[in-house]
Amino acid sequence: MARRERWHRSDRSGALRAAVFGVNDGLVSNASLVMGFAGAGAARTAVLFAGVAGLLAGAFSMAAGEYVSVRSQRESYEREIALEAEELREDPEGEAEELALIYRAKGMPAEEAERVAATIIKNPDTALETMAREELGLDPEELGSPWSAAVSSLFAFALGALVVVLPFLFGGGTAALVTAVVLAAAALFTVGAVLGLVNGKAPLRGGARQLLVGGGAAIIVYGIGHVIGHGAV
Repeated sequence: MARRERWHRSDRSGALRAAVFGVNDGLVSNASLVMGFAGAGAARTAVLFAGVAGLLAGAFSMAAGEYVSVRSQRESYEREIALEAEELREDPEGEAEELALIYRAKGMPAEEAERVAATIIKNPDTALETMAREELGLDPEELGSPWSAAVSSLFAFALGALVVVLPFLFGGGTAALVTAVVLAAAALFTVGAVLGLVNGKAPLRGGARQLLVGGGAAIIVYGIGHVIGHGAV
């Protein structure tokens, strides 16, 4: 079934989710940071330093946050499964009754539900996996990998943040700023379009929405930087 219906597969490690959020956050946050400095009229070196600093700080912050988040979630799930394993050891008959009730609630005839539940409970490993899925709503094989999420988030954020930094590595002034804006806009639209395709939505709509939200944030920060940089406040 997994081979035939690949769309049912989930992100077991949490890496895909972290990568998606990472590249999006890298784009929006660093684009806004760089635009703010550019709007203030800062020198090329200042804009470049701000962009690199934002890239590094954001990437490691995202990685640390994802690691702690996924690790805490995994430990919580593992504790629930451990408690379920203890219940299976201490009261297998009671757990068999619970499982039978779950199957009956799904429409299985009472006698068949009791027979199936009794068969499953006889095997400790199968019983624990089944109870984790049916009672707790957890898949023991999909609890998330904190390291995968952290590494994926770090590199994804860095990739997104690098887009607006690249032009200032090779030049400055209006040309670098315009190039950064074009690259950021293209990247935002691409990310939104890809997310739309993954979620079964229209890619153009997803790209436009992402561009509107991310671009809007960058424009606002650019305006604030312009006002501050030119001594209006």
